[in-house]
Amino acid sequence: MTARWMVWGLILVGGAAFCSAAALNPQSVKPVLQSAPARWVLDHLPALRPIIPATYAVAMEGAKTADAGRPRGGPPPAPVRIARAETRSVPITLEGVGNVQARSTVAIKSRVDGQLFEALVKDGQTVRKGDLLFRLDPRPFEAQLKQAEANLARDEANLAKAETDVGRFGELARKGISPQTRLEEATTSVNTLRAAVQATQAAIDLAKLNLSYTTILSPLDGRVGSLLIAPGNMVKANDTQALLVITETQPVYVSVGLAEQHITALRARYAKGKLGVAVTTQGWEGPPARGELFFINNAVDTNTGTIQVMAIVANEGERLVPGQFVRASVELARLDNAVVVPAQSVQINQKGHYVWVMQPDSTVKAVPVSVGPEAEGQMVIEQGIQPGDQIVTDGQLRLFPGAKVAPAGGDGGKNGKAQS
Repeated sequence: MTARWMVWGLILVGGAAFCSAAALNPQSVKPVLQSAPARWVLDHLPALRPIIPATYAVAMEGAKTADAGRPRGGPPPAPVRIARAETRSVPITLEGVGNVQARSTVAIKSRVDGQLFEALVKDGQTVRKGDLLFRLDPRPFEAQLKQAEANLARDEANLAKAETDVGRFGELARKGISPQTRLEEATTSVNTLRAAVQATQAAIDLAKLNLSYTTILSPLDGRVGSLLIAPGNMVKANDTQALLVITETQPVYVSVGLAEQHITALRARYAKGKLGVAVTTQGWEGPPARGELFFINNAVDTNTGTIQVMAIVANEGERLVPGQFVRASVELARLDNAVVVPAQSVQINQKGHYVWVMQPDSTVKAVPVSVGPEAEGQMVIEQGIQPGDQIVTDGQLRLFPGAKVAPAGGDGGKNGKAQS
């Protein structure tokens, strides 16, 4: 409505001015006066002249009304995310990458020759120490055991007879009826048979041992891989081909390389007591797996400039798999009551680090800061910020000193994005 009044006002005022010029100097506007609109204005000029001031006033009032609805004072406030600086206990950590190692890996092999009779374990199954894994055909070994037991009975019978002969020949030798050599021969026979009995007993023990080897048990707790030999095949004692491989998965070792410049601090802290280690993998969700450092290598890897450390991790739920690449952090100390802000709020320029701080009047100010370590997405501020200060965590590209801002909600500056 206002725009329409302005258009009509301009038309009327312009027409009036044109007509006035035509009245004063008709020759200067003669070409224009020959047009139909100009002739209409000239014909009605006496009637239009009284309403020109009123029309102009209405047009100006409409323009004022339109201007009143427009925002003044520069650009609109910039949308940003805000988080408050807070104090908390922050761990001082050393981070590195490494891999998971099994504490024990055992290749299961047969200790006797025979036919694989039965497999009582499946691919990928979890087993406990002492669980039955395989059976070999026990019949040849049972026969060997019976044969050894029979030989023992024979040797014991011969020994008993020989001992009787020694007693008889001894009595005859004392009476002078039998020569002394017969007694000596009988004594030798007794000693020989006693040795034979012991050898036969050893053969029985060996036969029993071989018979026990026909049942193969798990030597540790762990998880089996795939079965490498199917039942029905012949196996050999200590063959190069294993029946399967068992890997201990609880606990596991984590081997990590840490930068060599931290060796002195690491060894000093390790000498004082236990060092905790937090372990994660790519795509890890939830709290990290935690363990304890137990080994620091005695040499630096000259190719990478790192020193190897190892930790033992309980690995509950078997979330860590041997051979898997991991990221680990070793906690050296903790900073108590440290002032922290979200790490993404810290900016940097030629003068150093700074953060945007929102003032009570919703303007922002660039405050230089001294930064400390970063942990869990939070940056320690050693100087420049006080607890409770409102820090811009997102939307910094639109800011300049004194710029007005409009907080678009806050979630600690961790996940939110500025709204535009």
